[in-house]
Amino acid sequence: MTETLPVRRALLSVSDKTGIVEFARFLAERGAEILSTGGTAAALRAAGVPVKDVSEHTGFPEILDGRVKTLVPQVHGGLLGRRDDPAHLAQMAAHGIAPIDLVAVNLYPFEATVAKGAGFEEAIENIDIGGPAMIRSAAKNHAHVAVVTEAAQLEEVRAEIEAAGGTSLGLRRRLAQRAYARTAAYDAAIAAWLAAQAGEEFPPRLAFAGEIVQTLRYGENPHQRAAFYRDGSGRFGIATARQVQGKELSYNNLNDTDAAFECVAEFEKPAIVIVKHANPCGVAEGESLAAAWEAALRCDPVSAFGGIVAANRALDAEAAERIAAIFTEVVIAPDADPDAQAIFAKKKNLRLLLTGGLPDPAAPGMLVRSVSGGFLAQSRDAGRVSEAALKVVTKRAPTPQEMADLLFAFRVCKHVKSNAIVYAKGGATVGIGAGQMSRVDSARIAAWKSGEAARASGSDVPLAQGSVVASDAFFPFADGLEAAAAAGATAVIQPGGSVRDAEVIAAADAAGLAMVFTGMRHFRH
Repeated sequence: MTETLPVRRALLSVSDKTGIVEFARFLAERGAEILSTGGTAAALRAAGVPVKDVSEHTGFPEILDGRVKTLVPQVHGGLLGRRDDPAHLAQMAAHGIAPIDLVAVNLYPFEATVAKGAGFEEAIENIDIGGPAMIRSAAKNHAHVAVVTEAAQLEEVRAEIEAAGGTSLGLRRRLAQRAYARTAAYDAAIAAWLAAQAGEEFPPRLAFAGEIVQTLRYGENPHQRAAFYRDGSGRFGIATARQVQGKELSYNNLNDTDAAFECVAEFEKPAIVIVKHANPCGVAEGESLAAAWEAALRCDPVSAFGGIVAANRALDAEAAERIAAIFTEVVIAPDADPDAQAIFAKKKNLRLLLTGGLPDPAAPGMLVRSVSGGFLAQSRDAGRVSEAALKVVTKRAPTPQEMADLLFAFRVCKHVKSNAIVYAKGGATVGIGAGQMSRVDSARIAAWKSGEAARASGSDVPLAQGSVVASDAFFPFADGLEAAAAAGATAVIQPGGSVRDAEVIAAADAAGLAMVFTGMRHFRH
């Protein structure tokens, strides 16, 4: 088998016509016969590129409204026939099948069609059949055939033909891998859409795919390799972000930034979230982003150093000035005005990401996590409680201010690793306890952090004094609630549902606390 093979005949049929005219002209000038169909053939003719219709080449017309035009032996025999097998060559000659050395096909835009909200019939008609079949045939026979599935690959192929007179086996093998990955992703998108049409949230076989955004320097640790992929869902966040400035993002940067942006999207007023190691260390709403930043920073100024900052509004100069005053790894927001961007530009190592929008916390979606030998899939935690859904279980009901802070704290709790305890006051966190094996330890750590934050600002009164407290799951014993009361909390929000709820309620009443049950927990592991 000759490793570098010339292209004597190419079949070009693309939805995305970027670069296809120039590529076809290049091949034609080198003596290749160009076969094409429909809109691609029309575009090539309009540009003066000599082209032969596939129906003329095969002697078989397009039928069934174009559903059948390349599903014929003259096409697939030309792609699948082995050039190094005399029996294959004899059969091809006997049936008048000419070899095809290169196929450039990109598929009907099914994903884009569904994303724009098209109806069922339009989506069905954008499921490509002939394209994937040709891609798979060419990729299987990549020992002899080159297959191009994306416009970006045309230049790579052209450069090699120009330099070497043909395509190398190495290039054809890489293109074959990309081809099968593309058809797999295409089929996965169709399967997911059909599952949704059938009302199957978790079908018997679950397929999903990603498109690489970048290969990362390393993973969580330097000895681990990593890459970042986008799933094509279009959810606003790190996958849609434009990096305006700063160093290359790391695996940990991306993970922490995603956590911060998903949390800040929970709030309607101007809000800031500061994240360190995937946990919020300061969250606040305010009349402006600058005010929200000051309140969020007050919660834990030590942990905020070198953290990730997320905003739910376009950043302005005042907010940028304050954020840039301390060392910050990443800032992410829907947008930033020119003055804010100019301020951040002075911090060369700070990464500024602008996403174009906020994710919808209530939108459905799927979260996937690998385990040994498989993976776990679950729907996104889109739960949110309203004041009307809360059940007051103590003698004293929360005041209006306590109620507002309770709802705020419970939204933050949803984004803190379990066991999670959040103290809040005035629309800002004042103490966060995360990821402890014991809920009472989380309560104590959060209270201790509130004292440290107070001392950092020159006060001996812990920030948690007069706050409310949220727990992501029920208190299994009264000790966690008692620790919150000792820290100065005046009201509690928790899911309820413990066999010891009566004991916990009695402890709240004894301490004069108001307590509400949500009936919804927010574990985050």
